Amino acid sequence: MEAVNHEALALRLRDAYAKGAVPPLRDGLEPQDAAGAYAVQTINTRFWEAQGRRIVGRKAGLTAKAVQVQLGVDQPDFGVLFDDMRVDDGGRLDPAKCLQPKAEAEIAFVLGADLPGADTTPEQVAAAVATVHAAIEIVDSRIADWKITFADTVADNGSSAFFVLAQDGKPLEGLDIWTAGMVMQINGATASLGVGAAALGHPLNAAAWLARTLAARGEPLKAGDILLAGALGPMVALNVDDRVEAFVGGLGSCSFTYAKA
Repeated sequence: MEAVNHEALALRLRDAYAKGAVPPLRDGLEPQDAAGAYAVQTINTRFWEAQGRRIVGRKAGLTAKAVQVQLGVDQPDFGVLFDDMRVDDGGRLDPAKCLQPKAEAEIAFVLGADLPGADTTPEQVAAAVATVHAAIEIVDSRIADWKITFADTVADNGSSAFFVLAQDGKPLEGLDIWTAGMVMQINGATASLGVGAAALGHPLNAAAWLARTLAARGEPLKAGDILLAGALGPMVALNVDDRVEAFVGGLGSCSFTYAKA
């Protein structure tokens, strides 16, 4: 059987947002086909930009070693953050906009300077950070039942959907985001626990990986970009009317409600 081309896979994923999740992309992508998967992601990124969506940053995924082992990979992945993916801190996310969403607590950076180098270090990222925020990423999959391989999630924009940043960011200087504890509550009950070191050993490691990878692709991170550095603990499936709040030591909290406005 002839393999399906990247344009067709990209269209299949775009259609899934409205029509429902699709089977894994085995007819066009081998499970570890990073180049092909990013090609599909890029096709959709360019399509959405042409539709008027604006890129505001990137997300790192697969930053936990346990998840990498689960998917049989030895590297993180990334997805694109668009302006219309942001949910206000304390705001609402309409369930009609999601398929099979899950929430995970993260640390986010907002850059105050460009990071153009393909050899960017965590120290250089630290110097470029304007503010650090507690964050929640709402991940979703256009692949049915979350039966994803590395290639599936990369092609599907890193299984991204929406994100929340704490309204008030903090300067990085003086913060310990390595040992910072995370508690995510759903409807007031603890649903996920974690620590800053879960993100590639340190959130700045994840951000530096993003900076290097994107610079090498000719798409360097720029001042003003938002970086989600990866989950600090297990993700949790959402149910309608859930109120989700993430607390990160030293950074405060952010929240949203999974319900119609």
